Amino acid sequence: MMNELLQDEDIHKTASRVSRASHPPGSSEGTSLASEILHRFRQLQMDHTWTESLHATLQFPDRTQRSSLQLLDSAGLVSEQIPLNPSDFCPYSATGNYTGGVVYANYGRPEDFNWLKSVGVSAIGCVVVMRVGGGVSFAEKVWLAERNGAGGVLIYPDPADLPQDPRRLGLNSQTAVSEHVHLGSGDPFTPGFPSFSHTKFLPIPSSGLPRIPALPITAAVAAKLLSQLTGPPCPPSWRGRLPYVRCVLGPDFSSGRRVHMSVHNVMTPVLLNNIFSSLEGRVEPDQYIILGAQRDSLGPGAVKSGVGTAILLELARTFSAMTKKGFSPRRSLLFVSWDAGDFGNVGATEWLEGYLSMLHLKAVAYFSLDQAIMGDDVLSAYTSPLLVDLLESAIKQVEHPRHVGQTIYSQAERDGGSWRIVKPLYLNSGAYSFTAFAGVPAIELRFTEERAYPFVNTPLDTISRLQEVLGGRLQVAGRSLGQLVGEMVLRLAHDHILPLRITSYAQTVLQFSAHLSKHAAELQTRGISPQWLFSARGDYSRAAETLQRAIDYSDLHDPTTARFYNTRIMKVEYYFLSQYVSAMETPFRHVIHGRGNHTLSALTEHLALLTSDPARFDESRFRRQLVLFTWTLQGAAHALNGDVWSIHNTHTYTH
Repeated sequence: MMNELLQDEDIHKTASRVSRASHPPGSSEGTSLASEILHRFRQLQMDHTWTESLHATLQFPDRTQRSSLQLLDSAGLVSEQIPLNPSDFCPYSATGNYTGGVVYANYGRPEDFNWLKSVGVSAIGCVVVMRVGGGVSFAEKVWLAERNGAGGVLIYPDPADLPQDPRRLGLNSQTAVSEHVHLGSGDPFTPGFPSFSHTKFLPIPSSGLPRIPALPITAAVAAKLLSQLTGPPCPPSWRGRLPYVRCVLGPDFSSGRRVHMSVHNVMTPVLLNNIFSSLEGRVEPDQYIILGAQRDSLGPGAVKSGVGTAILLELARTFSAMTKKGFSPRRSLLFVSWDAGDFGNVGATEWLEGYLSMLHLKAVAYFSLDQAIMGDDVLSAYTSPLLVDLLESAIKQVEHPRHVGQTIYSQAERDGGSWRIVKPLYLNSGAYSFTAFAGVPAIELRFTEERAYPFVNTPLDTISRLQEVLGGRLQVAGRSLGQLVGEMVLRLAHDHILPLRITSYAQTVLQFSAHLSKHAAELQTRGISPQWLFSARGDYSRAAETLQRAIDYSDLHDPTTARFYNTRIMKVEYYFLSQYVSAMETPFRHVIHGRGNHTLSALTEHLALLTSDPARFDESRFRRQLVLFTWTLQGAAHALNGDVWSIHNTHTYTH
């Protein structure tokens, strides 16, 4: 029924309407679009349709004073004014002026800054120039530059990463890429709690706000700066494709010149509107499957907000039509159009913060439709491991948009294995906060090309360019993506027992345990025993397998039994939120997907110092990290076991 009712005509039409002009939060175009989407939801006559409004602090370019970039001569006088587009900016950059030499830091990854140190090039007091990409968001680039002592940051798109060949569809050398630089999500002045009227609650700045200015620049501006640098040569892998640039690291310019950057942005309170529509479940209405898409965009946003909104509305229309034809979902479906996504998923995160205490009892899973179509060849799924079985089942059912007669699964197997589809959640993903902050299993699905779609976060992200990249196949790709999400949603809405892989995290921790075992002898000499972690991992693994076996041998058509097991399954992701860190100071508390000292990745990085740099290994800090991670894992094992009399705690406590 779903495949029969799902249509693709409206996907192109809606994406075109959404992306006809820039529509940032608070703008007249943005407000008009919100009204249209609310009207579209109401036309579907679902069980409930409503809007939730909130005030959030966003940052925009100052209209009275433009940001600027200048070259100064050895006497400190302006020798050249470098032209910038006034609409190019990094939301949440620090404001003010900075003057210094220039250091080129490739993508601005941790390994890039470490390499600079290894060859004696310091970023301290310099303006760091970095390339877009490398798997690192703008926020992470700026944060790492600041940690390494930089005074300012310039970020440009290199032709090696984003195609700029004039003979093919690509970015031109006069276009910059804009992205927010808050290392977090949500309103940075209400970290960990929802935005209320700022007249009643004093703002508390997020620790993720940068303290140094950042500007996006074009490839042409980057070439002008980098071609004048002197210093040690770059390693071969750092060489981009800027014309007439002999890749060197800096920090000095020819003729003793320096760069002066000036950033003038202003913080502005903006009224945001999240728009909701829901179909109530007939058996367990208090359990929700949530689908959402970003609505706003600083540019036209065909990929950024157009395709996601189009697929969201088409899935809402399809499921609404199904209920009118007799389909009765067991659980509730919630469709949401989020505001202020371009500023770090502000609308979605503020909603999560407002309902955090109840969502782990009600939200089954979240599907982010953001940037879903950037091509029609390669599928990527940025996901919680709990949803992997569900994904694998769905890709075996849906036809590949480009390869007729092949399922997405069979095509992926031909291209090297379907395991390549699954990727970890990342900070700027629309799904990330749901899992890392709220403990709800989340997934973001995306079709791409081998050649990167170069227009995201630029004024060139239009429907005509997207169609040119796709060869006119937007509707086909949109339909495949809609079917894929629809298949997964159907299972979650219909199955008696939620089809989540509750044993998945046992494998993740097992891999770390093996890594830890290699260092066991060294740790023992320092008085640190990994045995407790091994024990906790075993307890979690046994608890998950025992629960899975109990489910397999139960009468799942008995409503009480199904409810009993589903309640425990729904909490699995939530159990991995550390109870030992503050949601205000460390909002991404998930020990696997989160950010901070409490996470498995932080523990792994610290452990690596035992061999790479033993002098920097901090025993007391590592012991604390290990204890907090172990307790979180042990707590998850206890919770999966269920009742206290099912838990046999045999730990021997010694001083």
